[in-house]
Amino acid sequence: MSDRKELVYFPTWTAGRLGYAVRMREVFQEYLKSKDQHLTQQRQTILDHLLRAEKHLSQDDIYQALRGDGIGKVTIFRTLKMLEDCHLVTRVTAPDSRPRYEVTKERPHHDHLVCLSCGGITEVQWPEVERIQETTCKRYGFAVVYHRHELFGHCQDCQAKGN
Repeated sequence: MSDRKELVYFPTWTAGRLGYAVRMREVFQEYLKSKDQHLTQQRQTILDHLLRAEKHLSQDDIYQALRGDGIGKVTIFRTLKMLEDCHLVTRVTAPDSRPRYEVTKERPHHDHLVCLSCGGITEVQWPEVERIQETTCKRYGFAVVYHRHELFGHCQDCQAKGN
């Protein structure tokens, strides 16, 4: 997989990723407080790692990066579950069937192109597709709660390499 940035869509109100990170820490802390839990240093470190990431991360990616800080696999698993429960983090399907994670709270809606060869994930926005979905749902009286598109194929680089 290439080292290119995968996470590209961030809200404009944030004054960049730093402002976004501050807001997401506040959201997580509020969620934990509502569950009578605390924002421990380990949970903070896991969230911060996700917020600094330039790509979608697997549980193992997070573990490999943070095990030197004494953070174990179980803590990462439980923290990711909490982050999903409070709608801060979303799973993206990877070609190896292991989920990858991205912080999505308050980020602009986007979908994913997933390369089956290198595992790279490209974020895309399709206003035309969104309009078609909206029109179709109105026609059928369907109330969408959420949706996601993940298209699987081969990226331009892998195609050029013959993959």
